[in-house]
Parts: sequence; structure tokens; C-alpha cells
Amino acid sequence: MKSKQYLALIFIVVLFVSCNSRIKEPIRNQDMLQENILQGWNTWNNPNLLSFVKMPEGLSLRVTYRKKGGGPYWVDQAYITGTNVNFQEKITPVAHAYDGSYISMKLKWAGMKSTITAVHDGADLLILVTPDSLPAKPHCLILEAGILWNQSEGKITSKTDRIEADPGYSGGKIIIHSINKPIDLRFPLPTAHLCFESDRENAFYTGKERSMEEIKVIVEREKHKFESGKDQYKELAEAYEAMQSVLSWNLFYDAQNKRAITSVSRVWNEAWGGYIIFDWDTYFAALMLSLDQKDLAYSNAIAITNSITERGFVPNVDASFGVKSFDRSQPPVGSMVCKLIYDRYQEKWFLQAVYDNLLTWNRWRDKNRNNQGFLSWGSDPHPNGMDHPNSKGAAMLESGLDNSPLFEDAGFNTKNHTLELADAGLMGLYVADCNYLSEIALILGKEEDAKELKGRSVQYGKKLMELWDEKSGIFRDKYTDRNEFSKHLAPTNFYPLIAGVATQEQAERMIKEHFMNPNEFYGDWMMPSIARNDPAFGDNSYWRGRIWAPMNFLVYMGLRNYKLPEARKALVDKSLALLLNEWRKNRHVHENYNSVTGAGADVSNSDAFYSWGGLLGFIPLMDKGYYNK
Repeated sequence: MKSKQYLALIFIVVLFVSCNSRIKEPIRNQDMLQENILQGWNTWNNPNLLSFVKMPEGLSLRVTYRKKGGGPYWVDQAYITGTNVNFQEKITPVAHAYDGSYISMKLKWAGMKSTITAVHDGADLLILVTPDSLPAKPHCLILEAGILWNQSEGKITSKTDRIEADPGYSGGKIIIHSINKPIDLRFPLPTAHLCFESDRENAFYTGKERSMEEIKVIVEREKHKFESGKDQYKELAEAYEAMQSVLSWNLFYDAQNKRAITSVSRVWNEAWGGYIIFDWDTYFAALMLSLDQKDLAYSNAIAITNSITERGFVPNVDASFGVKSFDRSQPPVGSMVCKLIYDRYQEKWFLQAVYDNLLTWNRWRDKNRNNQGFLSWGSDPHPNGMDHPNSKGAAMLESGLDNSPLFEDAGFNTKNHTLELADAGLMGLYVADCNYLSEIALILGKEEDAKELKGRSVQYGKKLMELWDEKSGIFRDKYTDRNEFSKHLAPTNFYPLIAGVATQEQAERMIKEHFMNPNEFYGDWMMPSIARNDPAFGDNSYWRGRIWAPMNFLVYMGLRNYKLPEARKALVDKSLALLLNEWRKNRHVHENYNSVTGAGADVSNSDAFYSWGGLLGFIPLMDKGYYNK
């Protein structure tokens, strides 16, 4: 009897230890990751922020309006106001929790303005619609229900006073109620819907019966909970708010690949037929998300890393229907980002999920972009390439700097498929990529790989030192077909600091003679994408003079490797000021900014709500120690 009790006790202890072990180091994979993320109500439907979707069922409750006379009749696609696409309806973002538990926005359409707020109450969704101003003849307010993406097989019917939905999942029937009584109108919509007068406050909700007073109490509760989240960042609460906002509003469900992605901008997704992810854009989104959204960070980093082509590189573009830039890649920031994310959460399964592709990509660049021992941007010949593959224009796109004057005077070698330009910025990023990936290899016990990577780091680090121009005191690009330095300077010329190859003395010269030089990079707004005294600076178009958040971030990462407190503080403070300038005025987080005025909305080719603009807030958050805690 005692022996049986003893065995039972051992079994319980083993079970307890086993369970505890799984809690401390959970076994994770990509399917489990998506299952964990894709739960509950959120704005998963890319084209319409007024569509609140419950996952995994795909049940959508869409708020829309219809005119009672004259066109356009419907609120169709709803995006953030300020994008360079002119939609009739305009949305100003107020707040958006990552998990959709608190969402608030201002809608402007056809002479009316309204505030729409959605919150969670357990598994239920509550939507409060408040008219702020009305046209002379108020529109019809419509609640439309449907199943998106063939996500589930279910039945939805509209009754006289409610909508009943049975999505076909184990959760059973979902009843959608309204506070106000529907009016007896039916429109030619393909799904079940209810119609209401829009001249009074209304609310829609699932689950048990609730009064308007009860709904407003819940809305205030969730609002307080959401807003208190930024308080932990103290004087940087606004920086966090802007960064968090642009990332959460751009979170959507990529139905083609069954995953959650934070895109660069919802409008870009629609333009490409469903989704589009870019190389370094998506890595930077993953890094920002990793501040407090581990699973979303993993999802984005894995998605872009797994987009690797058969030739062995992470492409510039990965989009709907198998579209990829099969001819070119983009800046190698993946290993750095993945290592930083791992340092924060210490979960090896994540490194295992990305390692092989990161290593393949690193090896590919050594074999395919080596130009006389240096590294150059390029574009391969490929039948499915983009933008005239194996050409100078396509190679410029591989840099991520599209129309930068850095490449104006460079030739293109169609035999080795690269620009005739040894690129100091690319080499700085690549040496850093080797270093970060070598550290990852050691964590995973791959010592031979780590040795190989360190060898390449040393090899290209020595070649990078050949690009040091003692006369001007900075690393310069060099034309490989005529052995002379480029006259152009950009923030990329500071990227060698990320590799750590420069001496402290060299770094100090770069800062004193160039970073702090008001004729080149210093100013009220920093850092311009080309030196202020470059003839192209005045163009103020894209990479010809405007400020880009990823450039600021990469220069900041280089400054961290040296004792350069004045420059580091200047870049941190000026990045924050640039972000808040537009955020406070318009609640915009721009793709790029004017280097003279700090404005983001002064040109049409600066998306007003572009994810990587949030890096301007991430820089001070990181510098203050919030990321490294």
C-alpha cells in the first residue's frame, strides 16, 4: 500500500515539474503563435476600419452609412485621413489597443461627423456611435453582419430588432442587439443588416441585454485601462502613444497566409490586392512591437524572414498572389532585429524559426553582391523580376533609398549585376549582420557557423576601413570602376559605426566635422537623407533631402557603440521633436518629413500613417532604457 502511495506521489511530483517546465519554457511554433494572436474582436479587415471582426470565426460587424438621396450612397472603404489616396470618407485615429479592447475614431463623410468607439466586455463587443454633427438631411446608419474570408460556414439572419449569427464554431449563436429601435428599411446589401436613424446616439452589442448607461460605463472603464498603459513611460508617454497608434491601426489579418501582420500602411495593402510587406520596414515594425507585444513582434519578424526566395535572399517586396522582387533584396537589418527581440524575451524557439533563412541570406549577399572585395547594391536578371531587373534603377531600389542622389554618378555592371559603387552604408550594415548572426549561432550551439560569420565580419570590416577618407574624416562610398570617392554624403555614411570598426578618434571626427555641421546634417530637424549642401537637398522629395525615421534609428544604433553623448542626445531629442510636431497637430505619423520645416504633410508622397515613422518614438524609448529593462 505504501509503495503505491509512494509511486503516486512521485507521479504527482513529476507531473508538477513537467507542467512548471512547460510554463517557464513553452514549446511554441508558428501555428500556435497565430492561434494565440487571432482571437477576439479587432479591426482585422484591411480595407475598412469600420469593420469589427471576431476571430477565428471571421464574423464581421460593419458600421456604415447610406445617403437618403444623391450619390455617393455608401461609406465604402475607410482609411486613416491624410493618406495620398483621396477617399470620400475620412477617419481620424483617436486610440486603438493592440487587442482591440478599446478602439476610438472620428469619421467624416458627406457632411456628417461621428465618433465611433468599440470595446470588449469579456467575449462581447460593444460599439458606441455618437453623432458630432449632421447634414440637413441625416443619413441612415447601418449595421451590417457577415462572414469574411470563408473563415467559417455559418448562418446570419436579421430579425426585426436584432441580428442572429451562428458562425459554425463551438461558441454557438451570437446575438447582436441595438439600443435604438431599427427602422423598417432594407437595402441591397449582400448580408444581414439593420437600419437606424443617425441623428441620435446609438450602440450595438453582443451577448446579454445592456442599457446605454451600462455600455457607457464599460466604455469609460476600457478607455481608462487603455490610457493608463502609456503612463508607465512617463515623460515619453506621447512618444509611446504615437508609435503604438501607428502600429496598432495598421495591424490586419492577411487571409492569404492566415497570419496577423502590421503593415506599412493599409492603403499599400489594398493597392497590392490584399497585402504587401517590405523587407526592412517589416523588421522595424517587429522591433517596435517587441517593446510590449511579443507575439506580434514574432509574427512580423517570422513573416518577412520566411518570404525568402529560392535564390536565398529576403526580397524587397513580398505581396499578394506570389508577387515578389525576385531580382533584389533590401538592407540587411534582420539579424540585428531578431537578436534584439531575443535579448528581450529569451525564447530560443524564435531564433530557431528565423536562423536558417537569416544565415542563407547572409551567405547570399557575400556570394552575389561582392564587388572587388567590397559590397554593392544590385539587381539580378530574373524573368519575374520587378522594375527592369539587372538595371541601375532596380539596384537603387535594393538599397531601400529609391531615388537617392547617392547613386546618380554610379554606373551599373550588367555582368556582376551590381552598381559600380562600394557602399559604406551597406558594408556597415553587413558587418553588423555578421556579428549579430554570429551571436545567434552561438546561442543555438552552432559554433562552426559562428566561426564562419566572424570570419566574414573581419573580412568585410577590413575592406570597410579602406573606405575611410582621412582628408574629410568620414567613411565614403567609392566608385569601383574609377577608384575615387563619391562626393555625396548621407546618414548612410555613419552606418559603419554600427559595425564598430571605426576607432573612437574616427567616430569623433565624423561627429564634429559632419554630424554637427549645420551645412551638412545638423539643424532644428534631423537627419536629412542627403547633406544639406548637396544640390539634391532642395528637391525635398523622398530620399532627396527629406528625413526618414529608419535612417535616424540606424545612425542612433551606431552612436551607441561609442562615447558620443552630445551627438546621441541631439539625435534622440530631435527625433522625438520631429515625431511630436505632426502627432500633436494632426495625429499623423509620417513616412518622411521636411528637413527645413519638420512638416510631414507638405508633399503628396509622404504617407501620413506609415509604420516605420514610429521609430522616431522608439529611439527615445530605447535610449531612456525602457526597451532594455
